[in-house]
This record gives sequence, structure tokens and C-alpha cells, in this order.
Amino acid sequence: MTMTIALLLIGVLLAVQAGPAWTTDTAATTREVVTRFNAAINAHDAGAVAALLTDDTVFENTGPVPDGSRIEGKAAVAAFWEKWIVANADARFEAEELIVAGDRCVVRWIYRKTRDGKPWHLRGIDVFTVRDGKVAEKLAYVKG
Repeated sequence: MTMTIALLLIGVLLAVQAGPAWTTDTAATTREVVTRFNAAINAHDAGAVAALLTDDTVFENTGPVPDGSRIEGKAAVAAFWEKWIVANADARFEAEELIVAGDRCVVRWIYRKTRDGKPWHLRGIDVFTVRDGKVAEKLAYVKG
């Protein structure tokens, strides 16, 4: 029994010492992909947005309330963003904070646009998963 506990402790210590399964390079890639994705949205460049999506990408939108909608697959998600870009010509997302851990990224943002001829904004977050240098998942949530 003592030998089993000792081996278990050695295994735990080695795992802790090795650190997380992801690397600093993974986090840097995740940050870069999410930053490029958001820049493509703000540039209203549907082609650049589509190029950053995995074939099996998932997007969970904030609307309709209360749970939003789920869109799956590159073609469907790219079509959503193409339509959104046309309908929101002056819209812009301002990143307030990016928090990256391996292949995951949380972005706190302010969405700004003109609504009824007046400046309007909404705050929220996106939870991204990045795989192979592309967005595999973007889950969006808003305040209020």
C-alpha cells in the first residue's frame, strides 16, 4: 500500500511539474487567431472571417433571447457573418480584455453601432476555442 501511494504521489508531482498540456506557443497562436478574427469582423471582411473558421466550427449567437441560436459548420457560420456585415455597416467590437489559456480565449467587448440614428452599445463576452490556427467555437453572451 505504501509503495502504491508513493508511486501515485510521484506521478502527481511529475504531472504538476510538467505543467498544463498546452504550451505558451498554443496560447500565443490562440491570441493571434482571435485578434485576427475580431479585426476581420471590424473590417467587415466576410472572406477573412470565413478563412479563419474550421470546417466544423460552431457559433452560438446572443439572440434571440433568452438562449440565442446555435449555428454549425463553416458554410452556415460564414453566411451568418456575411449577412451580419451587410446589415451592420457601422458596427464595431472594441475588445476591453483578452484572457487566454491554451486553446481557449475569453474576450470582454463593447459592441457599438448606430441605432435609430443615435449611438448605441452593448457589452458582452465571447468564449473562443481555437484549433489548428482557426476558430472552432465562438460562444457569445451579453449583459442585460
